[in-house]
Amino acid sequence: MNDLDQLVQDAQADFARATAPADLENAKARYLGKAGRLTELLKALGTLSPDEKKARGALINAAKQQVEAALNARRQGLADAELDTQLKAESLDVTLPGRQRGVGSLHPVSRTMERIEQIFGSMGFDVADGPEIETDWMSFTALNNPENHPARSMQDTFYVDMKDAEGRWLNLRPHTSPMQVRYARAHSLKHAGQDPMPEIRVIAPGRTYRCDSDATHSPMFHQVEGLWIDERISFADLKGVYTDFLRRFFESDDLQVRFRPSYFPFTEPSAEIDMMFTSGPRTGQWLEISGAGQVHPAVIRNYGLDPERHIGFAFGSGLERLTMFRYGVDDLRQFFDNDLRFLQQFN
Repeated sequence: MNDLDQLVQDAQADFARATAPADLENAKARYLGKAGRLTELLKALGTLSPDEKKARGALINAAKQQVEAALNARRQGLADAELDTQLKAESLDVTLPGRQRGVGSLHPVSRTMERIEQIFGSMGFDVADGPEIETDWMSFTALNNPENHPARSMQDTFYVDMKDAEGRWLNLRPHTSPMQVRYARAHSLKHAGQDPMPEIRVIAPGRTYRCDSDATHSPMFHQVEGLWIDERISFADLKGVYTDFLRRFFESDDLQVRFRPSYFPFTEPSAEIDMMFTSGPRTGQWLEISGAGQVHPAVIRNYGLDPERHIGFAFGSGLERLTMFRYGVDDLRQFFDNDLRFLQQFN
């Protein structure tokens, strides 16, 4: 028994000293291999009597089981140590903030559009919508801008490979005025014969297209146009409505508004609306903010109304321009570069 106990202790000590699987296999061979110490003891059983062989064999088998148990335990220990080392090398530092899915936000121009709709909605204006691919009549002729008129160059736009019923090429709308035409014509048809006819009070925000591209112009841009038609609407109403809108949009009463004579084929008289801040970094600078005027009688007639009875005003403003002035952006192209460093400032 003493020699078997010593053998088991020696095996356990050799296995414990093994620091790698190869070292462990070498130690195993010294005890359980073909020429191992336990194998030699089992071979020597053949020289013993049957009774001695039985008793001695049982002791050797018990020792062998202890050696194999020690071997398996050490194997598991080495495997666990290797796995632990691998996990440490590939582990994630859970104390750091995790990577979360980014949360989107409204584009600054979309914020401006929502703000404008809210402001004019509080003044009783509806919001009109319409197609971006329009007919020549809706985009130009209905707005007192007949075919081959030189004023059409002011709204030079893009055309698509489709034609209307009269054989004219369809175009990408150069302004949202066609939405006003559609809204006013539908309104006049809906209330035909009604006296007096309910007033038309509507804004038309949306995408528009022109052949411009620089720091303050884009081939695709956004515009909002307003229209107010009734029997007793004057230029004074236009001035009051638009001045109130600007003060609410910029959240400041420290600005001045002026109406500068201009020309548009669809209004007469026409004016450019300029604005000047009286405080802040743009103090003293007059900024062109909109075009406006009293709706031309020919356009009133194209609405399906009587220009001798109905009168009103219209205005049009670029949403990008309003956004630039509100947030202090100098280059319109930044709105369309998709640079998250720029856009995240508006979250």
